[in-house]
Amino acid sequence: MAGGDTEIGGRDDRFPSTRMSAVREAASGDEACRQRAIGTLIAAYWKPAYKYVRLRWKADNEQAKDLVQGFFAGALGRATFARYDAGKGSFRTFLRHCLDDHVRDQRDAQRAGKRGGGAAVLSLDFAGAEAELAHLEPRDREDLDACFQREWVRQVFALAVDALRDLCAAQGKQGHFELFRRYDLEPDPGAPPSYAALAAAAGLPVTQVTNHLAWARREFRRLVLDRLRELTGSEAEFREEARALLGITFEEPRP
Repeated sequence: MAGGDTEIGGRDDRFPSTRMSAVREAASGDEACRQRAIGTLIAAYWKPAYKYVRLRWKADNEQAKDLVQGFFAGALGRATFARYDAGKGSFRTFLRHCLDDHVRDQRDAQRAGKRGGGAAVLSLDFAGAEAELAHLEPRDREDLDACFQREWVRQVFALAVDALRDLCAAQGKQGHFELFRRYDLEPDPGAPPSYAALAAAAGLPVTQVTNHLAWARREFRRLVLDRLRELTGSEAEFREEARALLGITFEEPRP
């Protein structure tokens, strides 16, 4: 897609600033704030973590579920995220290293005949994650760092799509979402339908289809940026992820 408002990415140096970074709030002394923040991080990271443990650590389905449950449930009661230093790398890399450490510790404990305590059970759709794992391409199994990143991006977009669907339902704009779904999310094999075909199917003028799609793309873009703001630990990391995911270009702030 190309051209101004019809582009999901596009050039814009106005970034959302109303969302707080869940990465920073995860280390908050306010328990309610910390719980909300960690819930946000779990929503974005549990599925990439599960697939990563299955591939990187050769864990079977049940082992991977236990390891991921233990990792995220344990994070709810520890100061793990207080150790994150945004100056040393992205939060995504930090979390993956923490996950690796957790798996090593659990396997060492298992070899020593120790059993972990009763961690809280999180409600996560492991069956859905397992079904998606079956469709990963062989190259994903060879480059596990890149695989973790791709799956995280996939999850960020999925969360933004869910948020857009909810927004459209709340505002009575289900038709906007349906057009967006048909043209941008699930186009017909080979090529997306034309605007004229969408207009005919929806009983709308072509100009209205254009406007509805432009609105949905702007909102989707905003929602992706909202999630990136929550999932990054610094302004520099946020801007880097915004460029990588949406191709956004912007002017650097003047000194």
